[in-house]
Amino acid sequence: MNTNTNSRLKLVLFLSLFLRTLYLSFGAETISIDDVLSGDSTIVSASRVFEMGFFRPGSAPNYYLGIWYRKDTSRRAVWLANRDKPVSLSSELRISDGNLVLFDESKLPIWSTNVSSSSTNSRSVQAVLLDTGNLVLSDESNPLEPLWQSFDYPSHTWLPGAKLGYNKITNTSQIITSWKNLEDPSPGIFSFQLDQSDNSVVVVWNRSRVSWTSGPWDGQMFSRIPEMKLNYNFFYSFVSNENESYIAYYMKNASTMICNFEMGVSGQINQMNWLPTNEWSLFWSLPQQQCEVYDVCGAYGRCKSNEKSLPFCQCLTGYEPKSPREWELKDYSGGCFRRTKLQCEANSSDGTPDRFLEMADMSTPENKYPVEARSYEECELRCLQNCSCSGVYYDSSGCSMWSGDLVNLRRLEAGESTRRTLYIRLAASEFRKPKRLFGKWKLYVLLFGIIAVAMFTSLIACFICIQRRKKAANKQANRSNMLGNRALRSYGSESHIKDFITFGRFREDEKKGIPVPFVALEKILAATDNFSEDNKLGQGGFGPVYKGKFLEGQEIAIKRLSSGSEQGLEEFKTEILLIAKLQHRNLVRLLGYCVEGNEQILLYEYMPNKSLDRFLFDQNLCVLLNWKIRFNIILGIARGLLYLHHDSRLRIIHRDLKTSNVLLDEEMNPKISDFGLARIFGGKQTQASTNRVVGTYGYMSPEYALDGLFSIKSDVFSFGVVTLEIITGEKNTRFYQSEQSLSLISYAWKLWNDNVAIELMDATLGETCNANEFVRCVTIGLLCVQDDPNDRPTMSNVIVMLGSETGSLPSPKQPAFVVRRPLSSTASSSKPSSNNGLTDTLYQGR
Repeated sequence: MNTNTNSRLKLVLFLSLFLRTLYLSFGAETISIDDVLSGDSTIVSASRVFEMGFFRPGSAPNYYLGIWYRKDTSRRAVWLANRDKPVSLSSELRISDGNLVLFDESKLPIWSTNVSSSSTNSRSVQAVLLDTGNLVLSDESNPLEPLWQSFDYPSHTWLPGAKLGYNKITNTSQIITSWKNLEDPSPGIFSFQLDQSDNSVVVVWNRSRVSWTSGPWDGQMFSRIPEMKLNYNFFYSFVSNENESYIAYYMKNASTMICNFEMGVSGQINQMNWLPTNEWSLFWSLPQQQCEVYDVCGAYGRCKSNEKSLPFCQCLTGYEPKSPREWELKDYSGGCFRRTKLQCEANSSDGTPDRFLEMADMSTPENKYPVEARSYEECELRCLQNCSCSGVYYDSSGCSMWSGDLVNLRRLEAGESTRRTLYIRLAASEFRKPKRLFGKWKLYVLLFGIIAVAMFTSLIACFICIQRRKKAANKQANRSNMLGNRALRSYGSESHIKDFITFGRFREDEKKGIPVPFVALEKILAATDNFSEDNKLGQGGFGPVYKGKFLEGQEIAIKRLSSGSEQGLEEFKTEILLIAKLQHRNLVRLLGYCVEGNEQILLYEYMPNKSLDRFLFDQNLCVLLNWKIRFNIILGIARGLLYLHHDSRLRIIHRDLKTSNVLLDEEMNPKISDFGLARIFGGKQTQASTNRVVGTYGYMSPEYALDGLFSIKSDVFSFGVVTLEIITGEKNTRFYQSEQSLSLISYAWKLWNDNVAIELMDATLGETCNANEFVRCVTIGLLCVQDDPNDRPTMSNVIVMLGSETGSLPSPKQPAFVVRRPLSSTASSSKPSSNNGLTDTLYQGR
């Protein structure tokens, strides 16, 4: 063979390899014998739903071979091949000996499909990425019989169509395992799988202990997940035969909606939805409360689920995280270590015995053992005599102590059982106060100077304060209680709060549950300039609302119960005791309260854009609400209600949702407010009745207005009305000119039936509105206001439907509405005029 022939062959080989690489880089769906996947090249499924290639999680330096949704530019993987063996970007994936093999930069195989190649022609083997996210290895001559598929070997995500079950012949299971942390996809300590004993989905801790169960499958749902039955967007298939048992789920509109389940790094099964804003959103988690996850905070870590603004895991006093970096990445499994060695461990020569830290309302750690002791002091002494003793508790049943690490610690809430006061053993030095400063005379001079400056500053501050007090006293005499002069953001201790509550308005058990500070009336008067009309923000059923500004510069909204209000002490107490414990970005935050004399006052975070109705029903301001803002407001209200109904510690029914009770922050984000009429449902309670109907006509569900029955579906009805008002810019209580005078609900129903729902659109939305999203919102609104509560979706269903870009929705049934004759020819118009008046809350006995 001559030189020219060799050159041509080399050129042909080079061009062939180049074209195959170019083919993959443009998103082929198949890897064949001559293909190499490396670097930035990827393969894409036929309908461009999924993509596979190399990605790097977060700021981690390593790369992994994974599959992700192509829409997700962050490459949040749903499946990984080499999750415990990272590689560099120069690694290669190719077909070798009939298998799909990943080679590292040294050309060493680190991952393979491990299929026996004896019965196949290795040159006819190919790997195909399907639109389901399943990577399938098969023989081209028989593509319907996979040699291997990724669905059989899931990593941390359960995709629609994938089996979750076990093979009875091979005794193998599909197990979904968490990442170690947010940047390390190696297998973590939490997983979920189908339990062979009762066909329930179980969360397993550390590959050995079942920490949560869904309950057995009853043919339609798992017994502890009743929401499955009401989800319009999923349907489930459960199969059990002599070969296997498994459950799979499918999306009714899989072409337009993206949703899956994943095992979170902190031990919860998370349903993740892809939003129209091109980001992932946590829809719900199981178990619902993070602290229900077994040992989620590791040794000597305490879980506190009620403190949403703080990490739910905290080390006990005297302890520090073993790996602060892992805690930043939400991996708490390493737990905490004792900062100072115990006296017996350190062989301390000073002979100072260890001491005990009192911790109230704690769960009981495991592996306790009883010890004979006739008093707490004797119980403590027994622990000090045993160097391995970590802590004790003593009650009427006697003394118990623990040896070794304390695990599964959490702060218990009111009503939970097994509440204990634990005594944690610490080195005595952890209790010692810092030593006083002693030194040379220069130090004393410095201290004297600091004290002098502080005293001078205090005198000036006192003088200013006295002048302000005199000014306030001219209009409001005999106001002497100065206990609330701390800044609101300080949130004083519970014992301090108790001292502020006067006149016996709260029971002792209620006093203990108030997590926000009392604020003295005198401070409020100064902040509002004695409730000046210039500071008045509005008027509601509760009373007037004022803007206040404290000396520290903090702006606040102050709601004052008017003497003529029909809302009384019970509603006032409900709002203090309930909303103060709620923490969600779409719920307004209560910052403090005041009860002095005849005054009952609530202090909220200040919302500069005030209420939604102020914008919505004003002919000038409504133009500021483009379609994107209105859609985000609808989505935010839905998320807030979902938190109240499902994700807060107790199920809460708002009972007075309306546009005037939705406040807007500086970025036009919605926050639900006014919880004076809210009710708490406990346990499995789903419905209640009352002889005192409260709420606002136009927003009240028919079963509540007529029969006094209320449930979470009552709030869903109100949400439907609010949704229709947001997208139309019109009030439900206005009526439209027709043969009969129709409310907004009935008018929307008429146009929806006539397939012209788009005519409901607010005229100001013409240029910004997404027509498909608009019609979808009309349909969702009508689904929410159906007459039968059982026909209405839950808020979890609503959020899923809002997140679907296109696709079919259930057809709503005729809603509940009233048809009225117009009172006069001027009583209505083809489109109702804007009205800026606030709708007062109605109280009515039945």
